[in-house]
Amino acid sequence: MAVFGLVSSVAGFIKVRYLIDKAIIDNMVFRCHYRLTSAILFLSCVLVTANNLIGDPISCINDGAIPGHVINTYCWITYTFTLPGQHGRQIGTAVAQSGLGNEHNQERTYHSYYQWVPFMLFFQGILFYMPHWIWKNWEEGRMRLISDGLRGTMTLGQEERKGRQSRLVRYLIESMKTHNSYSVGYFICEALNFVNVVGNIFFVDKFLGGAFMTYGSDVLKFSELDQENRSDPMIEVFPRVTKCTFHKYGASGSIQKHDALCVLALNILNEKIYIFLWFWFIILSVLSGLAILYSAAIVMMPTTREAVLKRRFRSASSSQIENLIRRIQIGDFLMLHLLGQNINVTSYCEVLQTLVGVMDEERPGDTPSAPSTLEMAPIYPEIGKFGKEKSAAPGIRSIGHSVCVCRPQSKK
Repeated sequence: MAVFGLVSSVAGFIKVRYLIDKAIIDNMVFRCHYRLTSAILFLSCVLVTANNLIGDPISCINDGAIPGHVINTYCWITYTFTLPGQHGRQIGTAVAQSGLGNEHNQERTYHSYYQWVPFMLFFQGILFYMPHWIWKNWEEGRMRLISDGLRGTMTLGQEERKGRQSRLVRYLIESMKTHNSYSVGYFICEALNFVNVVGNIFFVDKFLGGAFMTYGSDVLKFSELDQENRSDPMIEVFPRVTKCTFHKYGASGSIQKHDALCVLALNILNEKIYIFLWFWFIILSVLSGLAILYSAAIVMMPTTREAVLKRRFRSASSSQIENLIRRIQIGDFLMLHLLGQNINVTSYCEVLQTLVGVMDEERPGDTPSAPSTLEMAPIYPEIGKFGKEKSAAPGIRSIGHSVCVCRPQSKK
């Protein structure tokens, strides 16, 4: 019941509300970072701190010279170690446990990460939430305000819906070409998501002593090996039984050495958590990289913006969409794109149709114009680059950007 209470508190912290009362201000990959990944990390933090699942996180045995609670506390707050050269040997005949054996001239691997695992997982959860927190404060609830009343499954009367749509169109017209900082903040936070997930891979690798980079691939290779000739990489990274050395003074004042074997029950959970995180971080980094490439294509290629807008603005012709894209900037497009995720298709099409109509009425000069003189220059090669008069035949001369044909008057 205690674990259930902790999980419920995490679920209360990670609020997943319906579309009717929460505006969408990002894409699916963005939400995988701050909703899904943060929830996974916070839940993992709760699990590794729930001692009633696994009992005591560490339990050590020794020759009886050291009280059990003393050696347990000492080995928990300091470190334990294994011998890498003893992994893969036959347990019960060659070694007592995997990674344990004769210490003479043997390399040691020290393990002290286990006491920091809950703090590490909680800190990672905060890191994955930070880009969303930055973007939410940058965005300042703008999308929620402009889509209020049109968002979700709310049904409005025709007059009220038309009134809200008219106010929305008026806002879009009056704020046209002022949303570039809005888009800059979004793309920066999207890049932060990618940097964060890649940085977390290196961060965890450093935390686990350089064993995380190949952890998942080693586990996959392990599953393909023969049962008799393989060493479990999960036990090598997260050993279940380790050694601990305790020194104390004897009766005569000499230093005595006491060895203890410690069972790390917590590593049963740790190995599963980190093998899942290895695969999830790889998938999430690939998705985040693709999301950045998609955003770059939107910024640099108007045809991409036209294709994205066409998916929601289905009632418009290709020429209308092309004309609209040529009139607006990247920030305006992002505003329209996010607006399309918050209101239904019918309302979205009505808003954009009204927007295009108002823009045609109020800004007729923004419509594509006829080809300029420079574009027409190949038709009249006699017209120089700087508008100088270079007539190939009498009676033809250039005035400014126009071509005049002079007809001689007949003598009466």
